[in-house]
Amino acid sequence: METVRLEDLSIGYASRKNRKVVATGINASLHSACMTCLIGPNGVGKSTLLRTLSAFQPPLGGKVFIHDSDLSSLNEKQLARLIGVVLTVRPDVRNMTVEEMVAMGRSPYTGFWGTLGREDHAIVDDAIVMVGIEALSQRMIQSLSDGERQKVMIAKALAQQTPVIFLDEPTAFLDYPSKVEMMQTLHHLSRTADKTIFLSTHDLELALQIADTVWLMSEGKDISIGTPRELADSGVLSTFIEQKGIVFDKERLSVTVMPRC
Repeated sequence: METVRLEDLSIGYASRKNRKVVATGINASLHSACMTCLIGPNGVGKSTLLRTLSAFQPPLGGKVFIHDSDLSSLNEKQLARLIGVVLTVRPDVRNMTVEEMVAMGRSPYTGFWGTLGREDHAIVDDAIVMVGIEALSQRMIQSLSDGERQKVMIAKALAQQTPVIFLDEPTAFLDYPSKVEMMQTLHHLSRTADKTIFLSTHDLELALQIADTVWLMSEGKDISIGTPRELADSGVLSTFIEQKGIVFDKERLSVTVMPRC
């Protein structure tokens, strides 16, 4: 089912004196029970696109719809019940347990005082179980590894009970086994929790092997959208990946780096 729709979207930055367009004319959709990976070179506008879809900055033109509601027409409370956002920035908190951090995901529902009821506690417990961090629930946030903190922030987004979750580089700062586990977890959650999961990543091979759909942003070009297999067969992945000393195997969806002689 379509959950997010972009219509002639233009993204970038505008001030009183300057206007910088990063990308324009974007028409695309995201769907439930689907994990979509956003890839592309540094500086092409991936973070700008994520910030625009998350309503952290306004579009320069066009529209973003979530469940057929114009993003610009929604207030903060409505947005918080539709979109969960997990950023790369490490949470700078101390003297807070994992359970307490995940419980902050209930803030769109708990009112001014933030008091959790029985149902809220059950939702927090379920989110912790879904991400597999039960053993960490009473640990202090500052004592966790980077991978553990990322799982906590994903559990917080799950406790928010939004249909859509956006993630900016969720595998940054992780070792390779943790990167794999994180991508597998997100893909599993898209299915089991019926979430629309959209994430930016530089972990190209992992994205191609795990993602349902890939969005490839290139400088000055339309976003290429398709399954990893479709983008490989069309040749756009080879054009993007293959540079001096880098070979893309479109059959295996893998990258080989050739040594310099």
